[in-house]
Amino acid sequence: MKKVLATASFIAMAIIPVTASAQDVPSKPIHNGQGITQNQVKATPGTIGQITDFVDNETGNFITVKGYGLAPTDQSEIILSITESTKIIDSKGKEVSLKKIIDVKKVVKAFYGPNITKSLPARGEAIKLVVQDQYFTGINGTVSEVKESGIVVKGTDIYTSNKETIVLHFAEKAQILDQNGRVVKVSEIEPGMSVKAFYGPAVTMSIPAQSTTNYVVVNLATEEAVQEDALGTNGIITNVTDNKITVIGNPMEKGGVNYVILSVDKNTQIVDQEGTSLTLDALKEDVRVDVYYGEMITMIYPAQTYANKIVVKAIESNKVEGTIVASNLTAKGQVYINVGSDQSKDNDVILNISKDTKVIPMLGGETELKAGMKIVAYHSPVMTKSLPGITNAEIVIVTSDGKH
Repeated sequence: MKKVLATASFIAMAIIPVTASAQDVPSKPIHNGQGITQNQVKATPGTIGQITDFVDNETGNFITVKGYGLAPTDQSEIILSITESTKIIDSKGKEVSLKKIIDVKKVVKAFYGPNITKSLPARGEAIKLVVQDQYFTGINGTVSEVKESGIVVKGTDIYTSNKETIVLHFAEKAQILDQNGRVVKVSEIEPGMSVKAFYGPAVTMSIPAQSTTNYVVVNLATEEAVQEDALGTNGIITNVTDNKITVIGNPMEKGGVNYVILSVDKNTQIVDQEGTSLTLDALKEDVRVDVYYGEMITMIYPAQTYANKIVVKAIESNKVEGTIVASNLTAKGQVYINVGSDQSKDNDVILNISKDTKVIPMLGGETELKAGMKIVAYHSPVMTKSLPGITNAEIVIVTSDGKH
């Protein structure tokens, strides 16, 4: 989909910046007898990007648009329902087939109403899709070098998930914003900062490739700065609901809690252990993470706060679910788990419960593990070859006390 240029011709490459106005055409000035008032322009929320998913089922037609918001407060990714009243047109106002847009990966400006959900991604109803004449792609990554004319970014293609390195030259009117929507000077960008950038349509064949960018979001905090004095938890994601994740584990050296519910939004920095930017899709149940947050934590159980940064680890989690049963095969500090709460004993395990094991009781419940309780347990990857296998429990979550 990319137009390819020779490296030598890159300097002469001219790319027309993608228009990022989300406003309706202003009406004529209104005279109120005291003078001429300023035009009042109503902004329509919008997202510009590629359609990355299409769903057609009994509940309706839905598309996912991923790119960036036309205004700092607009969504970078949104799921939109397509209705009979949704207009799908090109830049000249001519109707266009939605299937054609999806098949050839056209860039669209998607406009929608202000009533959207608070989920991640948000959901709303499409008012109008305007197909753009120019193509672009994007990268989530880390700045490895800052040059006079641009930056070198190593990361992942937003739409294909391919690893790549690219030299991005700033267009004359490029939008360069920080994670809070503030305009950023090029001089403020430093190696180690995470960025989301959109570029194209022209890309050179050089190694690394080069292109021009019109839109960049920079997280001005480097990895070291974010973690320097941050509270945090080293643990496992045990639940994902809308824009919140639950993490259970151990507090960081600087402090933190062992059980926390974190709000996540587009300003949360999400990276892997190498610093490569990731999308919200990386936050799933049973994934091991380091999460960092501020000192403003609610004084309830479990604690709740906002996630500043999440580091996703490539470490497998081992989990069992079942019922604690009485057994003469266990010793002090052990519990027998009927995995699956069934009649089979072939997959049962014995968990070693130590002072390092995090036992998360039901709300208001006790931490002592007893027969009849239903639990979810994360354990060490090391297990004996005996039947049942014996392993060390890291986290035990009591889901039922067996009395109800």
